[in-house]
Amino acid sequence: MSDIQFVCLSDMHFGAETSLLTNLKTASSEINPLKPSPVLEKLVDCLSGLISGNQSQAEKPTLILNGDILEIALARTNEAAMAFERFIELIAPKDREPLFDRIIYNPGNHDHHLWEMARETQYVENVLKNTAWGSPLPVPWHATNIFKEPVPSFFLTRLIQRYQPLQETNIQTAYPNFGLLNRNKSKCIIFHHGHFIEPIYMLMSIIKTMFFPDTRIPADIWDLEAENFAWIDFFWSTLGRSEGVGQKVNNIYEFLQDKKVVKRLLSNFSKSLAEKYDLPGWGDRMEAALLDRVFSYAVDRISGLEKNVGEDVLSDEAREGFWTYMEGPLRSQVIGECNQTMPMNLAFVFGHTHKPFEKDMNFTGYPEWVDVYNTGGWVVDKDKLQPLHGGSIVLIDENLEAASVRMYNEQAAEQDYQVVVKEARHPGDQPGEFFLQIENRVAANKTLFQDFSNAAARAVNVRKENLRARIYGRGTD
Repeated sequence: MSDIQFVCLSDMHFGAETSLLTNLKTASSEINPLKPSPVLEKLVDCLSGLISGNQSQAEKPTLILNGDILEIALARTNEAAMAFERFIELIAPKDREPLFDRIIYNPGNHDHHLWEMARETQYVENVLKNTAWGSPLPVPWHATNIFKEPVPSFFLTRLIQRYQPLQETNIQTAYPNFGLLNRNKSKCIIFHHGHFIEPIYMLMSIIKTMFFPDTRIPADIWDLEAENFAWIDFFWSTLGRSEGVGQKVNNIYEFLQDKKVVKRLLSNFSKSLAEKYDLPGWGDRMEAALLDRVFSYAVDRISGLEKNVGEDVLSDEAREGFWTYMEGPLRSQVIGECNQTMPMNLAFVFGHTHKPFEKDMNFTGYPEWVDVYNTGGWVVDKDKLQPLHGGSIVLIDENLEAASVRMYNEQAAEQDYQVVVKEARHPGDQPGEFFLQIENRVAANKTLFQDFSNAAARAVNVRKENLRARIYGRGTD
């Protein structure tokens, strides 16, 4: 019998009023982060029920938080931090053993600034302190190794160490890829938030290729992040917290469903840049027009955000971006860390799209089919029903076998919400042993999971009503 060794969650968006895991004031869309949301409480109850089925209770699983956990793009940092604290209190209660003995945090786009804080602090503490005066200073790095020990997250560690049960606990950070590798390097599972499958997060690289046609979008993860980190950090992880403009950016996110909105935003951005930074011999109007054309052309090459495309779990553009990332930057980093060889058995876990799925997929340069798991998300993105949207927990045992507990997908009727266990496998293949064990654990905790489904159904409907009120000024269609 296998034990759960790793638990992966993503896209919790703590602090966002649209997140099912952020508590709202009674009969209000305002958040109350001093208390956990009902869905969060039920989710942790389900996690506890699953982990209690482990044969060994002495060794606790590792929690992998795979990006967009703290909503520091659209919420104030203190609000996101307080909502996260409620999660910490539930998984490490004062009167019981904690559910996890280790937490690894792999930031996404909405919490990208946590990575910037970690890497800059790491540079100060580990590089500057150990480099003699007068010696060459190395370039600050933009990515961690996949299979090596992650670096400390100073902000998150200091945050949770204020809580008495976790005074000795450290949260570690990897970015943008983190992996688990077995001893003979034949099998691995890799975690990536998923933002690099969308071209909008590579906008600076796209613009570079427009100005310099002989250049290409980087195939190396370090260069890809180095070219785009400032753009990701500025718009997707910082601007929404700026006083005065933060709510405007929040509105943009809610309406950011087509290219017209993006173009209007970038047009205003172009005018601001032209007014602030003069090009010799150019007037502000000409500079703004030039920048506007550049940005407009770049946006014409990309579509709307993937989470707003509801026809399939991956749009054609996201599918192309996914294959490009897997066969380019990810493959390059894996073989670079594995003596130019690729593990024979590989699984890939990501989130970002808010549309959970489990599929076997084939990529050039990989020895066999790759088991792909998407963990979905815990936010309500639109006021209309989105049946593909939902949230999953990916569980992994000591043999690096994986199973997905699909906690919910949006449903038209509250009674249709239910929890199901899924596995990435070929049609006709026999289910794995670990998958069957998790299926049995869910069945054994039927009441816990039904209580979760009831809470999730209510919370989704409330947040859709709140979205309708903000967008249309009323609470009905």
